[in-house]
Amino acid sequence: MIKESWQSALPNFSQFEDTLTHGASLPPLSFLDLQPRLKSSILHFHHLVEFPRFLLINGPDNYLYRQAIYQSYQSLINLNEIHSVPVISSETIEPEDLFGLYESENGEIKYEKPGLLDKAHGGYLILSANAILANPRIWPKLKAAILGNPCSAIAANPKNVVSHLSQKQYDIKLVIIGDRMQLGDLDLFDADIRTSLCLFSEVELDYKIDATTFEPYIQYINGIIKAHHFPPLADKEAWAFFLTQGARETEDQNRMPLCPIWHKTLLAEAALLSKGEAITQPHLAQALAERNYRQSYLPERALDDILEGQVIIETQGEQVGQVNGLTVIEVPGHPVTYGEPARISCVIHFGDGDIADVERKAELGGNLHAKGMMIMQAFLSSALNLDEPLPFAASIVFEQSYSEVDGDSASLAELCSLVSALSEYPINQQIAVTGAVDQFGRVQAVGGLNEKIEGFFHVCKHQGLTGQQGVILPKSNLKHLSLQQYVVDAMKDETFHLWSVESVDEALPLILGKAFRGDDDETILKRISERIEHFDKHDSVPCGFLAKLKNLLSNH
Repeated sequence: MIKESWQSALPNFSQFEDTLTHGASLPPLSFLDLQPRLKSSILHFHHLVEFPRFLLINGPDNYLYRQAIYQSYQSLINLNEIHSVPVISSETIEPEDLFGLYESENGEIKYEKPGLLDKAHGGYLILSANAILANPRIWPKLKAAILGNPCSAIAANPKNVVSHLSQKQYDIKLVIIGDRMQLGDLDLFDADIRTSLCLFSEVELDYKIDATTFEPYIQYINGIIKAHHFPPLADKEAWAFFLTQGARETEDQNRMPLCPIWHKTLLAEAALLSKGEAITQPHLAQALAERNYRQSYLPERALDDILEGQVIIETQGEQVGQVNGLTVIEVPGHPVTYGEPARISCVIHFGDGDIADVERKAELGGNLHAKGMMIMQAFLSSALNLDEPLPFAASIVFEQSYSEVDGDSASLAELCSLVSALSEYPINQQIAVTGAVDQFGRVQAVGGLNEKIEGFFHVCKHQGLTGQQGVILPKSNLKHLSLQQYVVDAMKDETFHLWSVESVDEALPLILGKAFRGDDDETILKRISERIEHFDKHDSVPCGFLAKLKNLLSNH
């Protein structure tokens, strides 16, 4: 196990200091410049003559992303990478919008309004996958038109229809943008979607940074700043802070968000505070602080419940069979997730070796949680290496949990509570635990790590920091850390700690104060083996006189 320094809690951009110093002077890059797969697909789609006629793009289904694709086509036309052709983006696919309208009188056409197909003839039509799913009746006719089937405009007045209306054939390539769920629904709706009738591409939502890609990412941010007339980022401190928030958004120190909405939102809020001047690190920090304040009602109410004793969380002392696990709370209608400690407890009693998952039995545990529980039990059974089933039963529960629990990130904490109950060694309540366990006892990465650590830190701070409190986390999760500055400051002051572990053997000594296995006489496994022997001896002791008399009477 390793006690981590405060530097591990933040991404390190020191190797890019020269680039950050001159970041604002770097030439801007566009959205498409950092989407090589998407660009390649658009160019390939353009050069194909007959088939396929459809390009499916996996990406967020909203107007801003469709505009980004539209602008990408326009920039490629301006750069002469594709021919100058019509590019039309639409938020609707109503029949009259697609095919156009006409008005007639006495059998003669008096007025004709061109539709989207007329406008996009010879070029591209960009549509939302959700619009197609919301209007399934129009899809067969639209698909047929894209494939070359002649079609005609729609009468504005159904009573005045022209019988000899000419039909048109269109040369159009259709670009459909939607997220994976929507594209999956579209696939179920029309089996042709999965055939060679369609090309497929992706809008990438994050960007891996290294020595060769760091500067283009800074240029991409400059492109957003220029396009929306934001003030520039003032200096390397502002750039480093902005990038740290990007790492927090992606939950990866080596990846940055490409979502233009995320960038524009933060830059717009900071620009409001800078009043048109260059954006500094304090402007960005204040913008985030004000945003957090606006969104903090639910997290603060949850913290109040703990501080007032309505929800029991102990951050000092020791308890047998009780551990502080870490959870991430997602509330429908609330814009952000937040972390909250959860008290996980285990009790044991005579039984047949069954380890009951109370959440699962109460139908409050999801499938992934149940899987994590079974893996944890399999590891412990393997470590004990018993010839017979355990002579006891155990019950593990998330105390004061009233909604569904899912995911396997609590399996390490559940293992700690079970091992503590079996060995009767107490758990240090100053330490919280997160991590998933495999059948070999290796500790695996989990999600929502920043929120989990900060949630436990808030409780410790308000109940009183002891200087010994902290969190055990998987070592493979270190690259995901981008903690708030107040937690980093506490780590600097040695009042809060992080320990990274790779296996159960490293985690249990930290929280129980005893080695899990080895030659020592006081290892956890030896203590559990002794208790099992005690159970067996108790089971083999002849029953007393009253018990014999009760058995005798029951047999008669």
